[in-house]
Amino acid sequence: ISSQNEDKDGDSDNTISELPPTLQDVSPDRRRSSSDASRSTYSLTRRISSLESRRPSSPLIDIKPIEFGIIGAKKEIVQPTILRKTYTPDDYFRKFEPRLYSLDSNSDDMDSLTDEEILSKYQLGMLHFSTQYDLLHNYLIVRVIEAKDLPPPISYDGSRQDMAHSNPYVKICLLPDQKNSKQTGVKRKTQNPVFEERYTFEIPFLEAQRRTLLLTIVDFDKFSRHCVIGKVSMPLSDVDLVKGGHWWKALVPSSQNEVELGELLLSLNYLPSAGRLNVDIIRAKQLLQTDMSQGSDPFVKIQLVHGLKLTKTKKTSCMRGTIDPFYNESFSFKVPQEELENASLVFTVYGHNVKSSNDFIGRIVIGQYSTGAPESNHWRRMLNAHRTAVEQWHSLRSREECDRVSPASLEVT
Repeated sequence: ISSQNEDKDGDSDNTISELPPTLQDVSPDRRRSSSDASRSTYSLTRRISSLESRRPSSPLIDIKPIEFGIIGAKKEIVQPTILRKTYTPDDYFRKFEPRLYSLDSNSDDMDSLTDEEILSKYQLGMLHFSTQYDLLHNYLIVRVIEAKDLPPPISYDGSRQDMAHSNPYVKICLLPDQKNSKQTGVKRKTQNPVFEERYTFEIPFLEAQRRTLLLTIVDFDKFSRHCVIGKVSMPLSDVDLVKGGHWWKALVPSSQNEVELGELLLSLNYLPSAGRLNVDIIRAKQLLQTDMSQGSDPFVKIQLVHGLKLTKTKKTSCMRGTIDPFYNESFSFKVPQEELENASLVFTVYGHNVKSSNDFIGRIVIGQYSTGAPESNHWRRMLNAHRTAVEQWHSLRSREECDRVSPASLEVT
């Protein structure tokens, strides 16, 4: 710029004076380098502009927002076909059969039937009873009054002397505690028994409302098996316990055809140093009644069997007129420790009979030839107890069942 201005007369001073202040202070060499950089930058800019003008224009792309969850009618569904079916609750529960999970397969039908319809359908007779709760003493009173139109008895072995009449009695319990039941006396040869017996259950009021009263009519048979005629069950939450009330209820069939034989409470203790096996007969409850008028006169016979040989027999005293006897009697047997694994104890409950042979009630075997898992568990607990007495309740079994599973039962009478 300065060289061009020098060639022109009178123009050099004006041109320099028109430059920015920053360029006026710069030396000529530095101003020359800055001018070269400006030319190169300008040349590069023109070259890039020419290239941009020759490049074909880029196409416009229309980008639409992606919509999720919307599937067109012609779109293919990726989800498996088997999962497209919608199940309703009815479809789901239709697979189950509720009768397989209920305690009584006829319970649903019975709930929808009246007493007249139940009586017409099963023809098992009716039972008259009453309930009332005593808030002052905190116990429930159950009164068994009478029954009518009971069906004729069923004979299993042909040994019954009177096939025209039953010998009924009633068992009373509050479910689910069926073990602590009570029972009336036996009424001889009648299909319309009058009981007029009253029983009390010590139970808190709120607990009583959660229970179900179960009344079972049983046919007594001295020479065969006691048979269940029918039952009546009533949830106590459905009635006014304090006010009380009387009911006639039709009997329905029971899944329990035979009455349980009762339970026996035993205590076992072994002393290795003395070689002594100690047995305590504590009590029994709800034994099968063997006497029609006085309940039963039960006693317990204890027999020691080594291998398959009977070696010792002992028995308790006889408790008169009861099915819930208390004994609290102790017995001791000499059993060396090396012979203990081959020993079996046979416990048999009889009803004393003066006129004929004693009436068999029930039996269990504990030891080498135990009659079941509870008996085996009691024996095992005694062996591991180290001189400590071990108590356990046992459900009595029939003679046929014991003879079938335990060789020791076959060796005793």
